Amino acid sequence: MRVALFITCVNDTLFPGTGKAVVSLLRRLGCEVDFPTAQTCCGQMHVNTGYRQEGVRLARRFTEVFAGYDAVVAPSGSCAAMVREQYPKLVRPGSRGAAAIAEVTPKVYELSEFLLDVLKVDDVGAYFPHRVTYHPTCHSLRGLHLGDRPTRLLQNVRGLELVPLPAADECCGFGGTFSVKNPAVSAAMGADKARSVLDTGAEVLCAADNSCLMHIGGTLSRQRTGVRIMHLAEILASTEASSQGGDAQ
Repeated sequence: MRVALFITCVNDTLFPGTGKAVVSLLRRLGCEVDFPTAQTCCGQMHVNTGYRQEGVRLARRFTEVFAGYDAVVAPSGSCAAMVREQYPKLVRPGSRGAAAIAEVTPKVYELSEFLLDVLKVDDVGAYFPHRVTYHPTCHSLRGLHLGDRPTRLLQNVRGLELVPLPAADECCGFGGTFSVKNPAVSAAMGADKARSVLDTGAEVLCAADNSCLMHIGGTLSRQRTGVRIMHLAEILASTEASSQGGDAQ
């Protein structure tokens, strides 16, 4: 299967290790992975802030860059939801752009969707001997309806103890531009989520979106809690060899 990695802006600029983990994991599972260097932003923050035409241009760019692949995998529920849910609403029905979007968007998957729904794998051979709690981010929970896909994958990681997160379905307060426009509310919501994480006694907070992890992790770090944040891909890419300092491949 020829798969393209859609890295997303946040991962490309701030969390490159997540992209490397996705490539390592998918290659381990037998996929041929490409990284189209012409890819850009999906346009979510433009559309959410009212810049619809900029979003249309970015949607067209996306469909051009990712045309021809069997699947497009994104380590972000937020950006995958943008492409699948919002792109069809940005263009006129029956137009050339609409046809291109209809061709590409059904092939766009968040990582856990791709593993379980396409590859039909729930045990990826990972090893991660730590106590972990999982935060279901808003777009992955309410937009993509990932359900228990991420936790099913985590439950099959050898050595991992998965503990439930209290009030898991509550927003962490990041919300992209929401955190910029409403910083006080955003910080308060982040503090609530951080308290829930601490109540679990987990060593690691996991999620399918690094943007939300960055927000919660900032609060956890300022409080000197010692709780680490890790993207789902990084845990799933971990092996016994990599945990001992060997080659993760």
